[in-house]
Amino acid sequence: MAAITAKEVQALRKKTSAGILDCRRALEEADGDMDEAERILREKGIISAAKRQHRERTEGAVAVVVHGDHKPVGAIAMLECETDFVAKSPEFVSLVEEIANELALKGDDALAQFAGRIEDLTLVSKENIALGQTVRFEAPESAIIGSYLHLQNGRGVNAVLVELAGGPESLAHDIALHIAFARPEYLRREDVPAEQIGDVRQTAAAIARNEGKPEAALDKIVEGRLQGWYKERVLLDQPFVRDEQFSIGQLLGAAQLLRFAQAVVGS
Repeated sequence: MAAITAKEVQALRKKTSAGILDCRRALEEADGDMDEAERILREKGIISAAKRQHRERTEGAVAVVVHGDHKPVGAIAMLECETDFVAKSPEFVSLVEEIANELALKGDDALAQFAGRIEDLTLVSKENIALGQTVRFEAPESAIIGSYLHLQNGRGVNAVLVELAGGPESLAHDIALHIAFARPEYLRREDVPAEQIGDVRQTAAAIARNEGKPEAALDKIVEGRLQGWYKERVLLDQPFVRDEQFSIGQLLGAAQLLRFAQAVVGS
């Protein structure tokens, strides 16, 4: 048999969207016959799986796990797919929950073991399925990891982790619940990039001028709108969803919120 050339491999790949190695193996098995190689790829399900990789994944499920033994650890895992029909299936939900649990217990190295099962689920469901966002927190014994998971049709769609020092588990849970619905972008003002603050100030000044506000009042107006921007996007400035009389910063009191993470299906 003549050696398979790179040009032949690329031609088959362009035609089928299959990977380079899969195309080479199929051509070798088919003795260089392009049509026969394509048939081999189709029978093995490789063509349909490859084409699915280009389809948009707008659905899925998330899971969140917290273990409090010894050092507190927590993890979020998202599994993405194309339709909510697949996302809410027991096999799909069970798999993402198992991934989150293994991630919490063993770290990122545990994720590789699920590649085969994700591929199997892809072939069975005939959808583009892939592991999405993953997060893992490991906290010192003096801290608490709290969580919240919002369910929809039997699957998690909005997962939150928080790490709290100097406060009770109930406070960690309340803040996690708040984050799920308020969706802050930053923990504290200091986390906002300076260039973004500059853009907000420029936009606020332009709007004020277009509204005919006097130049002498611009600084005060811009500062007021910047404070409103912080309340929308910065966690410690946001009004608590259960009682808007208090900001999250006020709710914390002497406790310290060290970090948070959020994963939302479709975002």
